[in-house]
Amino acid sequence: MARGKLRIYLGAAPGVGKTYAMLSEAHRRIERGTDCVVAFVEHHHRPRTEVMLHGLEQIPRKELEYRDSVFNEMDVDAVLARGPQVALVDELAHTNVPGSRNTKRWQDVEELLAAGIDVISTVNIQHLESLGDIVESITGVRQRETVPDEVVRRADQIELVDMSPQALRRRMAHGNIYKSDKVDAALSNYFRPGNLTALRELALLWVADRVDAYLTEYRSEHQVSAIWGSRERIVVGLTGGPEGRTLIRRAVRLAEKGAGGEVLAVYISRSDGLIAASPKELAVQRTLVEDLGGTFHQVVGDDIPVALLDFARGVNATQIVLGVSRRRSWQNVFGPGVGATVARDSGPDLDVHLITHDEVGKGRGLPTASGARLGRSRVIWGWLAGVLGPVLLTWLLTSATPDVGLANDMLLFLTLTVAAALLGGLFPALASAVVGSLLLNWFFTPPVHTLTIADPKNIVAIAIFVGVAVSVASVVDLAARRTHQAARLRAESEILSYLAGNVLRGETSLEALLERVRETFGMESVALLERTGETAPWTCAGSVGSQPAEHPEDADVDVPVGDHMALSLRGRVLPASDRRVLAAFAAQAAVVLDRQRLQREADRAKELAEGNRIRTALLAAVSHDLRTPLAGIKAAVSSLRSDDVEWSEEDRTELLQAIEGGADRLDHLVGNLLDMSRLQTGTVTPIIRETDLDEVVPMALGGVPEDSVELDIPETLPMVDVDRGLLERAVANVVENAVKYSPPGDKVLVSASAIADRVEVRVVDRGPGVPDEAKDRIFEPFQRYGDSPRGAGVGLGLAVARGFTEAVGGTIHAEDTPGGGLTMVLAVPTAPERPAQQPDVSAATTS
Repeated sequence: MARGKLRIYLGAAPGVGKTYAMLSEAHRRIERGTDCVVAFVEHHHRPRTEVMLHGLEQIPRKELEYRDSVFNEMDVDAVLARGPQVALVDELAHTNVPGSRNTKRWQDVEELLAAGIDVISTVNIQHLESLGDIVESITGVRQRETVPDEVVRRADQIELVDMSPQALRRRMAHGNIYKSDKVDAALSNYFRPGNLTALRELALLWVADRVDAYLTEYRSEHQVSAIWGSRERIVVGLTGGPEGRTLIRRAVRLAEKGAGGEVLAVYISRSDGLIAASPKELAVQRTLVEDLGGTFHQVVGDDIPVALLDFARGVNATQIVLGVSRRRSWQNVFGPGVGATVARDSGPDLDVHLITHDEVGKGRGLPTASGARLGRSRVIWGWLAGVLGPVLLTWLLTSATPDVGLANDMLLFLTLTVAAALLGGLFPALASAVVGSLLLNWFFTPPVHTLTIADPKNIVAIAIFVGVAVSVASVVDLAARRTHQAARLRAESEILSYLAGNVLRGETSLEALLERVRETFGMESVALLERTGETAPWTCAGSVGSQPAEHPEDADVDVPVGDHMALSLRGRVLPASDRRVLAAFAAQAAVVLDRQRLQREADRAKELAEGNRIRTALLAAVSHDLRTPLAGIKAAVSSLRSDDVEWSEEDRTELLQAIEGGADRLDHLVGNLLDMSRLQTGTVTPIIRETDLDEVVPMALGGVPEDSVELDIPETLPMVDVDRGLLERAVANVVENAVKYSPPGDKVLVSASAIADRVEVRVVDRGPGVPDEAKDRIFEPFQRYGDSPRGAGVGLGLAVARGFTEAVGGTIHAEDTPGGGLTMVLAVPTAPERPAQQPDVSAATTS
């Protein structure tokens, strides 16, 4: 069953006339004989809207009780049971009462569309998910009912219902929107001129971007050359904090300002585990960015700014969106934040946007893993505290302070050793213990200025001091290593969860998976190699990056997959701890490769089945359609050869004409069969050369009556680059098809015009036309539309026309003729302009 089509009336604010326009469209469709019903329309007691409901069939609503109140909602089951062609569903962003079939009304609409029912709906611009925060900043009202942008973007048609703010306020003042007791409050709050102007601008910009998308799609389908432009690709840096949702929505709006913009949200998972993101918040942000049409990525990197910039440059990003740091002001003494570092190192090719949000300066608010693996700066400070600290403490105790006793001296040195352990870990603490014990012995243990210890108790004290220092340093280092391992295991589990999700969904292609391996481990290239046997040469099944390895021994990292497959990476040697996750990637790559090959086998089987279908249809055509003209020819010849009948001259002429007509018809049918065979086997070799269209089209009209076609081919058309014979056959088949279905007495119009870098030939008829869902099917082989009688052709004319048109670099498609009928549009490329010939001045002068 074909999926239904969705049409949305988009407005800037309530009261602009979306529901009225939807109901007007319903009345127009009913007048044309379309089965149209009202599934759910709320008129809000607006008289003019309520009047438009008269004459429309309304599906009874479903009553639901919630908190001692009764609410009316759309009855999805009743609409599905009724099965209309078109259903009107108002307020697409509406949230259903608890206990309903679905949470949101747009989910109800998705069910209707899946059942093949066309839906006409309405929505206001403030209900789009990506615009929620900006609408709140304009109007001061937070929209609780929203609809994902992707749902609206997937609509087959979006129509803007526009109205100036002044006209809308007048409509409000006249009581056409709200009751009189609410008018003053509405005009002074939500419906202020500034609010309405800003909302109108949002709606116009959003629809304009949608028009750009439609135009890009049209140019691609019709092979229209366009000016090369850079595509905006925006990377959003996420920390897992609550500001991520604001950053994602802002990035989506930046991407929507240019056609073809793309948003990539990335979370850098630090392997040192110093900052642990909230898994729940990350899951919410991932869902949000995917709902808004973006993609989510996770990369492991110790240096967050470097990892973020490497990722951005790896995906050819043009902009980076980051949030202003959540660190408190006193924390800036430890160095610039991630945002400042990225902005400093981004270079001229990347624009960095620092977005303010409500969490600025409030602290990270995320759990900090104390005792995590120590970074370089902490190790340096640990060595300074462990080596220079005891020296400075000795100077203070010997010159600036009086004698405090050997026990206190040891406690002070022990404090420095503990500080060195907390800062730098095991080795700085051991160094501090050694230096401290030597200084204690030399300066504070009698006899001083010697390494000799007179009192045995002091020997025990120094030994205990060294033991405590070593124990504290060992505990700190062990905690750091355990925290680092936990952080790595968390990152690995997230990556494995990603792989498991892809296995269940079956979404990732081999190239996308290999690219994920490359960006996760920071490699230059990744290749999946395979061979058929132990001695067979290696072949590359898929690769990403520059200069992928051709043999496993050429790679920096080689992970075998089974006996005859290997995942080879170039760039750097990975530690053994990374190979566990890499092995999971390798196994998934093998699964994806097998899935792709199975898909190709399924496609090949489908092609074989299609070939069998065509052969069956060919046999049917030969057994019936080809035998029909042969039977007519044989009957006419047998009549002429009969000796017992004396034929008049008129009868003989009529029989000869029947023979000639049957032979022509048979020649046409056989010609189409041979042409289709050439197209199926790929043996059509066009000879492209410059041709005048007014020399080709008239020659294609030889097979139709002279008074059945009206020709309009301007002489000013540019030359076209085509194979003249193939284009003539294509036009002839299309014209013959149009004449066959045109009403008696109505001429078929054949016109041509130049558009951009192509010339379009339009064949217009006033026949019964073809529904939208059948416009592509009529170009398939052995297809007859409607009640075309057997013997009227084998259904190859349009299939051959499309094949020949595409062979010369053109396109052909069907459109509705205004007022009824079908228009075939053949578009072929124009010939490149030749430079004007310059006269040979030297030769002319010499002569």
